[in-house]
Amino acid sequence: MNANMIYVTTAVLAAIMLVPHGTSIFAQVQPPSQLSQQQQGQITINGAGATFPFPLIDTWRVEYPNVNPNVNINYQSIGSGGGVKQFTERTVDFGASDAPLTENETQALPAPAVHIPETIGSVVAAYNINGVPEKGLKLTGPVLADIFLGGITTWNDPRIQELNPDLTLPSENIVVAHRSDGSGTTFVWTSYLSAVSPEWSETVGAGKSVEWPVGLGAPGNEGVANTITSTPNSIGYVELAYALTTNTDYAYIQNMEGNFVEPSLNSTQAAVEAAVLSGGTSTNATTSNNSTGTTNATGTQNMTSINLPAGSESWEDVTIVNGPGANSYPIASFSYLLLYQDLSTNIDSMEKARALVDFIQWAITDGQQFASELSYVPLPDSVVQHNMQTLESLTFQGQPALQQ
Repeated sequence: MNANMIYVTTAVLAAIMLVPHGTSIFAQVQPPSQLSQQQQGQITINGAGATFPFPLIDTWRVEYPNVNPNVNINYQSIGSGGGVKQFTERTVDFGASDAPLTENETQALPAPAVHIPETIGSVVAAYNINGVPEKGLKLTGPVLADIFLGGITTWNDPRIQELNPDLTLPSENIVVAHRSDGSGTTFVWTSYLSAVSPEWSETVGAGKSVEWPVGLGAPGNEGVANTITSTPNSIGYVELAYALTTNTDYAYIQNMEGNFVEPSLNSTQAAVEAAVLSGGTSTNATTSNNSTGTTNATGTQNMTSINLPAGSESWEDVTIVNGPGANSYPIASFSYLLLYQDLSTNIDSMEKARALVDFIQWAITDGQQFASELSYVPLPDSVVQHNMQTLESLTFQGQPALQQ
């Protein structure tokens, strides 16, 4: 037997064939090294939720054993709605959601929980239009809302053509793609449409799940991206990393300053910095007295810090969509990890609770070095420091879980 040959069972081959396009195989099928570690009794931390940050969390999953080989990270990319459900039912150690918990969701929890912003990303209007092969179709918020409301039905509609005088747009019907599952990406997208369209706000509104007036549903960012790439004359919304991974064209969106902005790491970061300067991430957010800019270890510029809610308080009003700034991309968002304030609510030992907190401490600090290459904005220092205060408040049966 050749020692360099790899033998794969029929079951493993079948599992690989079932992995959705664009999803890491290793997120679904554990390599033998991880299985053997689990058999040796090492700690496995299980999380589930948002597909929005999945590329980053999956990178953390791969990289963290280099930091602590005794801990394995498993993460199910099932959508924010599924993540909140599993977190509420205590079937995972942490949840992940791009939408902060609502008041009703908070009341349904078995114990108090905290929000920990883990990264910052953007949602794009991705499209597949016959005769328009390049990215950069110009769209405004009201036009996007009318497309998703079913009011604009063809690509050569005068309102789209007026924004793109240099393009010959086809007379084909527009096919709208949207999420079929409870989704934080949907929450971000519909929050933006609600902010720019009174009709959308009044008839559909914002949420992880909404009553879509038109369109085809697909699960996950992966499913929507696949629907767009396989369906001519379609448009949908996906997290920027998925558009880049699948080489999908995407629109430049007009921001509140009137500029058409390409979604990118820089324009998303500009949106965050402008929100920080204005205190605009929350209806009751205020800025500190420090008006100088600094640069953190990950290269993210820190402007004036924001008074974010305490980790255990409501984050329902926190938003950075349609924010100020000439270079700001208007559809940007935090993504959150959800933990119980007393980790004994869903974890059975201090050893595992500390392992979870240590992993998250690494993710929000050293783990941010992997964000930029995946088109996520590294957390500003002010947010990292805010998160550290939240981690310091976590307990296991009343005892601090963070090791000092």
